[in-house]
Amino acid sequence: MCQNVGGNPKSKRRSGCPVSISLEIFGDHWSLLIIRDLMVRGYKTFKEFQGSGEGIATNILADRLRKLEGAKIITAEVEETDGRRVNYRLTEKGIDLAPVLLELLIWGSRHEETGIPCGFIANMAKDREGLLGEVRRRWRERDSTPLMPNFGEANPRKTKKR
Repeated sequence: MCQNVGGNPKSKRRSGCPVSISLEIFGDHWSLLIIRDLMVRGYKTFKEFQGSGEGIATNILADRLRKLEGAKIITAEVEETDGRRVNYRLTEKGIDLAPVLLELLIWGSRHEETGIPCGFIANMAKDREGLLGEVRRRWRERDSTPLMPNFGEANPRKTKKR
């Protein structure tokens, strides 16, 4: 379904290209990693995102969360048991990024050395529709059980320089 709905009239777009517009909204790597963590790792708090192992600075994390919320890709909800805590959740607009994220995971694993076992990726690629259905089920039911194993180091055979 294609919608010709106007974006924010105050925002200036580089062009009317859907790829360009999409990248303006979520195209930096930090935003996509936050979306990944919400979608497949079950993260929902600022602290969890900060501890994801990606090394995001707190000011950048706060900024990206604000931008994703402003774009209506995520929503912030005050935790019922502790009013000082905020939990983030993908909106329907955000969960619609699941096929894009899945293809990025598969593509990256096929063409680069990653921390995900090849067999796991092969199973993902074989049953894309089943996996996307599970992502959506978990989102609907607010099931934050991680969908994927820990990513580990991208290149475990290399030793770190001291």
